[in-house]
Amino acid sequence: MTSLYRPVLEPLGLTYPQYVVMLVLWRRGEASVGELGEALALDSGTLSPLLKRLEAQGYVRRGRSPRDERVVLVTPTPAGLALHDTLRDLPERLGCALDLDGTDLGQLQSLLSRVRAAAAVAAL
Repeated sequence: MTSLYRPVLEPLGLTYPQYVVMLVLWRRGEASVGELGEALALDSGTLSPLLKRLEAQGYVRRGRSPRDERVVLVTPTPAGLALHDTLRDLPERLGCALDLDGTDLGQLQSLLSRVRAAAAVAAL
């Protein structure tokens, strides 16, 4: 799947993991690093360099929470929000390229969620 996204994301300076971070931010508007890690099943050692690159590209802003200085909040910038307009239909375009309809994509997402949950339990 990553290789399918690459031709579209690469000209924008994005990797697939950066794109999925942006998907979460577009939905939530703002998220802590911990919330992003939980939503994407990524640890902070993986997420921190990825967020630094997104910030260097001007797509996100990181800052301390006014309520708790230990919490780092990540917010999309205007440039990051503009990416949403550019990439809004990307999943559908790729689904069409793979000849998958909405039902197929929903089943695939459900199966992948079950695999991820089973893998998390097995790792305990």
